[in-house]
Amino acid sequence: MQAAFFKFKHRVTYAECTIGNHVYYARYLDILEAARGEFFRHAGAPLLPLQESGIAFPVIGLEIAYKGPARYDDLLTVELWINEMKGIRVHFGFKIVHPAGHLLVEGETRHICATTDEKPRRMPPELAERLSSFVRSEKNAP
Repeated sequence: MQAAFFKFKHRVTYAECTIGNHVYYARYLDILEAARGEFFRHAGAPLLPLQESGIAFPVIGLEIAYKGPARYDDLLTVELWINEMKGIRVHFGFKIVHPAGHLLVEGETRHICATTDEKPRRMPPELAERLSSFVRSEKNAP
């Protein structure tokens, strides 16, 4: 059985665009942050209660490839899945797709599970179980 992936819709705002009417490259990180927040909510583990219980997922690495521009008012689809979830690590694969279907951005964000005091910690087993259906191997990534 192939692992699931999560889809998030994002309408490009004027504030995210340059004067040349394309999304400023760093704004994609904000879009990905919003998508990951909704991903956790969808998985039944909203980030605010996790934070209130002392759990956070700081970014420790990022790989991103830009394939084409998104423009003001485009309704983008962000697809997220988990490339790796082991010990304290959780790596999210992603792609951002234009409404016409062509790939705009793809890559991976690498995180660790940590306490809000910034100390690494293993992911709670019940959380790992909630996220497990989104774990993909390289061979079955979308």
